[in-house]
Amino acid sequence: MGYAIIAWDGEDEAAPQRRMAARERHMTVITEWAADGRLALGVSLFTPDWKPAGSLMLLEVPDRAGLDTYLAAEPFAQGEVWKHVEAFPFRIAPLPYRPLPQPGAPVASSRTHTVIVARDGTDEGAEARRLAVRAAHMKRVSPMAADGTLAVGGAILDEPGGRMIGSIAVTAHADDAAARAWMAEDPYITGGVWRDVSLYGTRFAPLPYRPLPGSA
Repeated sequence: MGYAIIAWDGEDEAAPQRRMAARERHMTVITEWAADGRLALGVSLFTPDWKPAGSLMLLEVPDRAGLDTYLAAEPFAQGEVWKHVEAFPFRIAPLPYRPLPQPGAPVASSRTHTVIVARDGTDEGAEARRLAVRAAHMKRVSPMAADGTLAVGGAILDEPGGRMIGSIAVTAHADDAAARAWMAEDPYITGGVWRDVSLYGTRFAPLPYRPLPGSA
């Protein structure tokens, strides 16, 4: 159990400078959280023209207090960088993921992955549609976690321990077209589960991550 944070930087001209000014302190915090297992993944979100737009942070914390502790410690959340923060209960799907980049690994100079944020429908049949194709979806993505196509994925929940209302996936696609082609064959698309999908470019910063749920 944990939380997904999707946070957006300001859009004014000084926003990139504020991010850079706080980045070293930000890296100190997320390195500590990754090392002790409270941060499953942290990545920047980029615009199509490769400018920082925000962040995705996946926390492995047991309750809301853990989320609040992180936000209180995070320099980006103190009004300097993140201007709008959304937090959702989130459960990482236990799959045979490859290890995330560790300290010492090179940092790519351009986009290597895509963050997919997909919201289910809100009609009465939404939950039934998801449950009807969930097994097929899991069967499809399990080998993709093993081969690195799916770096991490899981379900957005309506409340801690509640029902699934969406998904977040980080995939090894360097452009939106490749990511959309990958999604097009997924049961959550063909089965009408995902109704509102947003894509963001990203790359990984190497951190002392612990193995993801389901990893060998």
